[in-house]
Parts: sequence; structure tokens; C-alpha cells
Amino acid sequence: MREFIINRVRNVLHSLRGDGLLAKPDFRRLWLSSALTHFGAQITLLALPICAVLLMHATPSQMGILAALESLPFLLFGLPSGVLLDRCRRLPIMMCSDAMVATALASVPLAWWLDALSIHWLYAVGFVLGTGYTVGGSAEQVFLTFVVGREGLVDAQAKFASTESAARLVGPGMAGGLVQLLGAPFAILCTVGGFALSLSNLRRIRAREPQPPRSTTHPLHEIREGLAFVWNHRLLRTLAWTSAFWHLLFYGYMALHVLFATRVLGMTPGVMGTAQMLGGVGILAGSLLVKPLSTRHGTGRAILAGLCVSALGFALMPAVPVRLLDSANLSAIAYGLVVFLLDCGATLFFVPYIALRQRVTPDAVLGRMVATMRSLTVAMAPLGALLAGALAERFGVRIGLVCVATGAVVLALGAVAGTRLRDVKA
Repeated sequence: MREFIINRVRNVLHSLRGDGLLAKPDFRRLWLSSALTHFGAQITLLALPICAVLLMHATPSQMGILAALESLPFLLFGLPSGVLLDRCRRLPIMMCSDAMVATALASVPLAWWLDALSIHWLYAVGFVLGTGYTVGGSAEQVFLTFVVGREGLVDAQAKFASTESAARLVGPGMAGGLVQLLGAPFAILCTVGGFALSLSNLRRIRAREPQPPRSTTHPLHEIREGLAFVWNHRLLRTLAWTSAFWHLLFYGYMALHVLFATRVLGMTPGVMGTAQMLGGVGILAGSLLVKPLSTRHGTGRAILAGLCVSALGFALMPAVPVRLLDSANLSAIAYGLVVFLLDCGATLFFVPYIALRQRVTPDAVLGRMVATMRSLTVAMAPLGALLAGALAERFGVRIGLVCVATGAVVLALGAVAGTRLRDVKA
């Protein structure tokens, strides 16, 4: 038995040495840091809106405002952060973002303990989280390109997606259990440790980017250059508007999904978290499919496949009944299967999307391109969240999700028939 275990360990280590990316210590540290923040984000993604729904008794409109404020920093800070990323090293920016997110999350249980927590406090926390994800997320994408090179981007993004799938598989169940056991505020506190570990791990990365050359150009001019580069690049322009409308619909869904699961379907936080674990399986399936799909059919068709699969998930969500065949458990399983489709489609869409946009961009404008694309594509997200919340307030949560589903189907059909993404082989 001992010899068998030793041989298995040797085989695993040999396979790791054979993987070009995993042989790089800095990539492994960056990957671990990403995994820690993904697990923390998955718990927060469920626990923060549950705080609003169960503790603050938030209305659909208030949930729309919360989701809108989480995405608003992409619109406000996305373009300026591109200039920052092209003028500064990205690793310190990532570390500052992790510290900011951890501090904001720690304030929620503290405010609850002091009996000061309110929906407006959650609004502020959501805005700070969005700011951290806006700047830190863009910095991570650019720094990843520096660590692995453009030729390793698809493989690296697929590995990051597989980690995200593990977080989606385990995170919601952990979140539901922690909320059930400790309450939503203290479930959020558990995520602070993950961000602190991530920060410590980032400090151990040895690769040091060269300091970008000092720029004498006014930041507004550099912002215009980033906008002009994306607008004048036909492929990036197509990717930008496609992703923008997808985010509008997704944030509309995000504003309503906790309300739908808890108040319409009657799920407890524990059941909802368990059902959402199927989303992690969806991300895993997408991360496993994306590389062979892109290789065989081209990056553009992989992106379109992701749009179509996610559109199917959006379309099926409002059709989930309160009781399926007189069973609430079957209804929860149906809800989980729809989440599987949504997350699988999102992975199939975004992994080749991110790799493609960075592969066609020169180093000199890479930071501005990433920030510009993130800003433009998420600019419509606050509008989607507010519209979905207003529609649900007036006509009901299920009708709000029907509107999201209709938009998703129209988007998928428009991208397939009205763009040339199907011809992109890169």
C-alpha cells in the first residue's frame, strides 16, 4: 500500500511537471489566490442578498438598486483604471483591491453586532465590492497575460474557470449552511479570511513586471485612445456590444434570483445553496468543453455556443414551478439544473471571449483595452438591475424573469445571425 501511494504521488508530480503552466511557481500562486477569492465571492454572492432579503426585508426595487450599485463602479472607474493599469505595475493594485474588499466585508457583521446594519449600509458595501472587483479584476487579467504569455491564455483561463467551477460547486452549499447555522452577517465574515490569505499569497509572487514608461500624455487623452482602439477594431467592437447586452440581462437576473428562490419557490438558504451547487458543475463542464470546442470549431463559434446555452438557462428559469410533480424537492432540482445551464453557458462564452480580446491587442494598450471593454460591457448592468427590479415590483418576480429571458433569446439569435463571430477561428 505504501509503495502504491508513493507511485501515485510520483505520477501526479510528473504530470504537474509536464504542464507548462503548472511548472511556473508564480502561476500556481496566482491561481491559488484566484481560487481563494472565488470561494469568498461565492459565499458573498449568496449571503449579501440574503442579508437584504431576510434581515432588511428588501423589496424587488431595493434588490435592483443593490445589484445596480455593485455594477456601477465598472461604469464609473472602468476607463480611469485602464490608464492606471498602463502606467503602474498590476500586482500592487491587485493586493490593494483584495484589502479593500476584505475591509468592506468585515464591516457587515460589525454593523450587525452594533445594531447599525441597514439596506443603505449594504448599498455602500456593494458599491465598495464592485470597485474592488472592477480595478482588481482588470489588473488580474493583465497580470495573468504577463505571467503566462498570450500563447498560454486559453489554457490559463480554462484552469481559472475550473477553479471557479470548484468554488461554484462547494461555495453555495457552504454559504447556505453557514447562513443557516450562523446567520448571513457572520457567514460573510468567513470570507474575510479567504481574502486575507489571498493577499498574503500575492505577496509571495516573485515575478516583477517592468515599470511602464512614464507617460506625459493627459489621462483623458489615454482614455480616448483606449475607446478609439476598441471602437475602431471591428472584432472588439462586436465583442463589446454582445457582452454589454449579456451583462444587462445577467444583472437583471441577479437582482431577482434570490427573491425568486426564497419568496416564490419557498427555498430556505440551505436548500438554495445546495441547488446552486449545480452551477459549479456547469462551470466545470464549460471549462472542460471550451478548449476542444474552440480548437475544433473556432473561438467565435465557442462564444456563440455559450450565448445560446446561457439563453436557454435564462428562458427556463421563470418556468420553474413552486412544486414539480407535487414535490418541492424536484422543484429545487429543476432550479439547480437551470443554474447549471446558465453557468455552463457563461463559461463557454467568457473563457474564449477574454482570450480572444487579449490575443488581438498589443501590449502598449492592453491595460486600457481590458478596462475599456470591462467598462463598456458592464456599463448597462446597472440599468438591467434597476429595470428588472422595477418590473418585478410592478408585475411580480416571475414576470421580471420572463422579460430577462426574452431579451436573452433575442440576443443569442442576433449574435448568431447578425455577426461574423462564427467565422473567427483564432
